[in-house]
Amino acid sequence: MTSAATSVLVTGCGDIGERVAGLERSAGRRVTGLIRSEASARRLRAAGIQPLMADLDVSASLRDLPVKNALIYYFAPPPGKGVTDPRMETFVSILDSSELPKRVVLISTTGVYGDCRGEWVTEDRPPNPQADRAKRRLAAETVLRRWSEKNSVPIVILRVPGIYGRGYLPEERLRARDPVLHEEESPFSNRIHADDLARACFIAGHHANPGTLYNVSDGHPTTMTDFFYRVADAFGIPHPPAITLEQARRRLGAEMLSYLAESKRIDNRRMREELGVELMYPDLAAGLPSCFDRCG
Repeated sequence: MTSAATSVLVTGCGDIGERVAGLERSAGRRVTGLIRSEASARRLRAAGIQPLMADLDVSASLRDLPVKNALIYYFAPPPGKGVTDPRMETFVSILDSSELPKRVVLISTTGVYGDCRGEWVTEDRPPNPQADRAKRRLAAETVLRRWSEKNSVPIVILRVPGIYGRGYLPEERLRARDPVLHEEESPFSNRIHADDLARACFIAGHHANPGTLYNVSDGHPTTMTDFFYRVADAFGIPHPPAITLEQARRRLGAEMLSYLAESKRIDNRRMREELGVELMYPDLAAGLPSCFDRCG
């Protein structure tokens, strides 16, 4: 367990960041959320979180960040193109010229494992990212690890699959009748409820072993098609049409095809047994109803 940080900085304080910030505030800590828009600043103020307007693409805006002895949650995504993460590079360069934080928790992605042909995947599996978006995330991990080793500041990396919860469900896609693959051709996909992810981040901020990597998943993968069917049922709308993989290659965009090209089942035992995360929503049957009430 790390000694108590004097403050908390949430870098990239969107929905998940705001949930984590709420947990930190409930624990009595002072929380600052780094955001880019005035609309986001108003939302954070209403939630009792101190907003800080800055842009990771503009290094000059990052001067005087409140990082001394802080617990930093880094949730900002990489840019949308390329195979590196210049935002993370900029961020650690700012930390190098500041007084050091207490700990950094990074959200990464299980996409860094690449296609695993439906096999179960633990944290010991070497990364093999194939999509550029996953290569960017692995680059962010690498930059942060090097900075941690150089400065002897503990970090924790959380590799996260698809997030679901209120506001995260593919309702628009389902109502548009976008097709899915036939069940027998559909890859395994993994997910975590937004509330469970926030709790895992919070626990990692205070109790994780420094330098440890954790898969954060509900541990009950299903096929991607099964997920869409279950969400359609929850909304009370018809199942989307099913097509073959060959038809999908002709009809779907490159980004969606890149998801269909990877199949894996994420093992979450380290998260449960070592980090001590007890999931509120251990599978879709438990989690989907919460997406339609005040708790999701």
